[in-house]
Amino acid sequence: MTRSTHRTRRLLQATGVGAAALLALSACSSPSASDVSAKPGGSSASSAKLSGTVMVFAAASLKESFTTLGREFEKEHPGTRVTFNFGGSDSLAASITAGAPADVFAAASTKTMAIVTDKQDNASAPVAFVRNQLEIATLPGNPDKISSLKDLTRSDLKVVLCDTTAPCGSAAEKALAAGNLKLTPVSYEQDVKSALTKVELKEADAAVVYRTDVKAAGDKVDGVDFPESAGAVNDYPIALLKEAPNPEAAEAFIELVRSAEGQSVLTAAGFLKP
Repeated sequence: MTRSTHRTRRLLQATGVGAAALLALSACSSPSASDVSAKPGGSSASSAKLSGTVMVFAAASLKESFTTLGREFEKEHPGTRVTFNFGGSDSLAASITAGAPADVFAAASTKTMAIVTDKQDNASAPVAFVRNQLEIATLPGNPDKISSLKDLTRSDLKVVLCDTTAPCGSAAEKALAAGNLKLTPVSYEQDVKSALTKVELKEADAAVVYRTDVKAAGDKVDGVDFPESAGAVNDYPIALLKEAPNPEAAEAFIELVRSAEGQSVLTAAGFLKP
């Protein structure tokens, strides 16, 4: 055998050993499929675990934005379903403390959230996720030329307020007190949507509601700002409930509400950042 043949054989052997080493090193350093799925950027293992229904009790003023977020949540977590019970925060809180099955409570004021926390029916500490400010809703085109909160005291106007036990009613009462004004409405409604509907149906000339509700109503009403509303802004807290039937999915929904994506939907609806 020639020297040239020996050199060729040694080169091939060295190359084979090097290739084997590289393959072994590559096998050690390359992430497995399970490693990738366990990471946030991989095929979400946590998403696969979420299933079933999430029952959310939420203030009536959250209806449009939360419905949007519910659809987004179901899209992000196939196999889940988000159902809502929208209404006056005080009524919802009373239902929760009476044992109504729910996973999440989103209230329109810290006062109504306290109804739940005082009974220790929450599993997580309430966190404010948005704020909301009052506005006067008038008939389209504002035919009565309402320009201030004081205008609502005119005897020729039919004005609707939320009940004082509801956050929107409590805030309106605070705004009226700040302006040293007294107002006798034609009716007190159980929640802000009911008050707004009275104007939409032309059963009332005006209602004190939230800016978000005026915006959601589109051309069915006009909105009038008033300075007294600045001192009656409501914080909206959200919490996981102690007897939540689906706590894991409920926590994920709360995370969505508080995320940048959730905040984008809420601010687009007219809510203020907390």
